[in-house]
Amino acid sequence: MTDRRGSALRTCGCVAAGLLVLAGCSGAGGGGGGGGGAARAAKGGASAAASGTAAAAAPAAPSPSAAPLVPELDETKQPRTRDEARDLLGRIVIAQQAFGPEVERATPFESDPRRWPVLDQDCVWQTEGLPPDVLATSTRYFQIPAGNGHGRVQINVTVTVHRNRTESGWETARAMEEVLRCPDQELREGEDIKGLWGGAFHFGEQGNGWTEDAFTEAGQYVSRTGGGPYSYIWSQGQFGPVTMAAAGKGAAGFPDDTLKALLVQGTSRLMANARQVLAKAAG
Repeated sequence: MTDRRGSALRTCGCVAAGLLVLAGCSGAGGGGGGGGGAARAAKGGASAAASGTAAAAAPAAPSPSAAPLVPELDETKQPRTRDEARDLLGRIVIAQQAFGPEVERATPFESDPRRWPVLDQDCVWQTEGLPPDVLATSTRYFQIPAGNGHGRVQINVTVTVHRNRTESGWETARAMEEVLRCPDQELREGEDIKGLWGGAFHFGEQGNGWTEDAFTEAGQYVSRTGGGPYSYIWSQGQFGPVTMAAAGKGAAGFPDDTLKALLVQGTSRLMANARQVLAKAAG
């Protein structure tokens, strides 16, 4: 199953940039050994090295005179069929190498492409068949194994292809509604996210200079077997009909800043891939 979101809507007022205020805003209260915030849905895996592989900070918001960071969508490149959407997914999704040498595939590695996560009325995540507005979706799961003084860190990346930009925008709107409705959520038996908060920003709002729509969730991850609370973070961007996100579950002894940097790295790579295949050619 994939994971998701949270409590007491609190829009981060930092002018952060890059991965949707992720690099600039700290989350809600601290998990073991590295503390702090965390966020949202297709919940999962871990990412790159505490050794600094992903230490690049999110880029600053562009100045008014700077070239736009979000290129123009070439609508002729949008997929029309599920087969075309699956082909597009394969050109956008990333592997563990995108995060650095300490990150491995987790087991299972990839979600069932025929299923879709749905938050039910009891705030429990279930899976259903793909809705009509989704042509294709993929979630991949990664981990940093326990060692070097920290527990097992989990990261996942999710890419979803809709029929058009309007439908991908509605996905972000529904995500925000879920945060408000269910600040505490059950991911699966024995795994919960608590105290979630969320923020959504259009391009140009609150330092969002990297995506048409940005969405972040943060909260605390608790596992019956793994303990906690630890940081949970979800950060999502949009380009045309595609949404792409990276999510992380922290662990004892693993710094929150390193987890955030890994998610910045993953989401930035996904966004670069989406633009490469869907943007209009320069000039």
